[in-house]
Amino acid sequence: MSEFSDEQLFERYRRGDMGSFRALLERHHDDLIRFLHRLMGDRQSAEDVFQDAFLQVHLSADTFDTTRRFRPWLFTIAANKGRDYLRKKGRRQEVDLMAPVGGAGGDQSGEGSAMFVDLMEVEVPAPEDGAMTDERDRAVQQALDGLPHPLREILLLAYFQRLSYAQVADELNIPLGTVKSRLHAAVAAFADRWKRLNRGDEGP
Repeated sequence: MSEFSDEQLFERYRRGDMGSFRALLERHHDDLIRFLHRLMGDRQSAEDVFQDAFLQVHLSADTFDTTRRFRPWLFTIAANKGRDYLRKKGRRQEVDLMAPVGGAGGDQSGEGSAMFVDLMEVEVPAPEDGAMTDERDRAVQQALDGLPHPLREILLLAYFQRLSYAQVADELNIPLGTVKSRLHAAVAAFADRWKRLNRGDEGP
């Protein structure tokens, strides 16, 4: 069914074609599992949340706005399910330092090719082994944990889901200008905490 778009497949599914639902599941499996693996921290949790997300897609099929794109809606559902899972488990969300800014769907601000770590204007050495990777991940998690929820949320939308600014505005129901200013504040706050952690100053 590669000749059909996501939206066409979903509409066929809503008319009773279960094969179209399976096609959507298979089409997005790898990307969504990678996204959830980064969010959850382990493969099994990612698989569990993947199943929960597609169950929610099934349950919400009749309420989906067919004028919207399917993929951002799917990833938003998955992110929400992941947040619920992490909250129940008492775990924190992580942010990908090397994720591109602007995201899929494009952004006209000129930042589309930049990386999160570039915007922070700090140096993050590439890890040479697993121990360095774990150490960096713990530091990232600690820095992210200190951010207010609105800043943490917008980082996850922009750098985990890689939504465009317009898509983030739509998901959070806020103006585009607010997205840009809040994301700028989030990156600045994260960068400040990252620098403090790296020089051993963990104070507020």
